[in-house]
Amino acid sequence: MDTQPSLSDPSTQITVMEKILMAHLEEQRRARRWAMLRRFITLGVLVGIAVILSQSLSGFSASGGPEGRHTAVISLNGTIEVDGQVDAVQVNESLRAAFDEPQAAGIILRMNTPGGSPVQSSLIYEEILRLRALHPDKKLIAVVEDVCASGGYFIASAADQIVVNQSSLVGSIGVLMNGFGAQGLINKLGIERRLITAGENKAMLDPFLPVNPAHQKATQALIDEVHQHFIASVKQGRGDRLKPDPQIFSGMVYSGEGSVAVGLADGLGSVESVAREVFQAEELIDYTYRATVLEVFARRLGASIAQTLAQTMGSAPAGLAPMR
Repeated sequence: MDTQPSLSDPSTQITVMEKILMAHLEEQRRARRWAMLRRFITLGVLVGIAVILSQSLSGFSASGGPEGRHTAVISLNGTIEVDGQVDAVQVNESLRAAFDEPQAAGIILRMNTPGGSPVQSSLIYEEILRLRALHPDKKLIAVVEDVCASGGYFIASAADQIVVNQSSLVGSIGVLMNGFGAQGLINKLGIERRLITAGENKAMLDPFLPVNPAHQKATQALIDEVHQHFIASVKQGRGDRLKPDPQIFSGMVYSGEGSVAVGLADGLGSVESVAREVFQAEELIDYTYRATVLEVFARRLGASIAQTLAQTMGSAPAGLAPMR
């Protein structure tokens, strides 16, 4: 006679629990697979839309190119920094496209920047000099509108000429490193600072520690060195057009008219007047690098995509569009 297992039997209870748990785990796996599939389908649709929009909103293609003689314009708007409003990789790509275009009679850098990274500024400066040497018959003129200061002027000094508006803000040839000191505040609040470092200078300029004279001296030497690089580059770019005035390299900011008086700029004008009178090519074509819709979309969803790929694969994840 067959006997049925009793639920009161401990071994039977364990077996039943195992089956319930396994069924629950399988259901969770099935739900995750469907969720991942839905994400990929949604992502595929969004990427497709982004590609279509990117193609429809981009400027003329490299194969077609601009029609007729024109003036190339590259706008530098905002702070100069990696992946920022003015990025050396993007600006240099725009510069190469403009210099290589036979229909471009000349190039205008439209300057509206307060400065930023000295390294990014130097990279653009060096590329301008290189391209000017490769294309001696094609001029590049920096046209300052509202402001061209610090790293912005660093870049502009590599141009054949600098043209300003009489009320532009120009100059600020200097370097700064700012911060704050909060030691008194945390002491007042009764906060205990706990810091562990390997390397005696690793906590240099920590705002929650007292000022270290040795660190302050080293930092001053560092920014003085960067300042000298800045000065040497401006002198190389501007040559004997600079007046022998020590205030030029003191961080002083000049008006457009004042910058012409001390040799920081060559004259007054605008984008339109330079295109019309210097290049004699009134049609303006914008060569400024602009991220496509797809690039912006990819940046914003990059983390989400990486997370989905990591969940699916079990591992960590691995243009120029001139516009008329």
